[in-house]
Amino acid sequence: MRMYIFVVTGASGVGKTSAVRALDARHLPGVRCFYFDSIGVPALEVMQREHGGGEQWQAWATQRWLLELDQLDPAVHVAVLDGQTRPSDVVVAANAINRSVHTVLLDCERSERERRLQEDRRQPALVTSEMAAWAAYLRGQADALGLEVVDTSRLATQVVADHLAQVIGRLLATAV
Repeated sequence: MRMYIFVVTGASGVGKTSAVRALDARHLPGVRCFYFDSIGVPALEVMQREHGGGEQWQAWATQRWLLELDQLDPAVHVAVLDGQTRPSDVVVAANAINRSVHTVLLDCERSERERRLQEDRRQPALVTSEMAAWAAYLRGQADALGLEVVDTSRLATQVVADHLAQVIGRLLATAV
């Protein structure tokens, strides 16, 4: 059976990590979940020194992740990666390993994303115009690439996880 890489991306506060954790808790056979930031996010100075900046580090880390996922045990049929990464970086990294990668963008209304960051995550420092611009940028990339976008503004985490499980089901249905 063919292995699929499924990237779930979006800005901080859209619910991607919560949804992927909820999906992971279901212990779906042949599905493993991975978290982009688990490799560690270096300080900006380190990103600048070692990679030329934050964007370059993110592209490098995306490629590193996809290379690692491409080498998983054949018992893994779908590798889900939760990551705040540019869809265009996913495309470049997928081409480098000659593999099709399915990407979904989670998005939500700015007011809801900011409420989650302030109240649920207690990270008000992430409520910035830069984060709003980043969310808009990711949405623009997803639209330009024709990616599926899931608006999580009014969806419970389990409903978003249900949707991700449905995507996995569609991927697996094409694998036979």
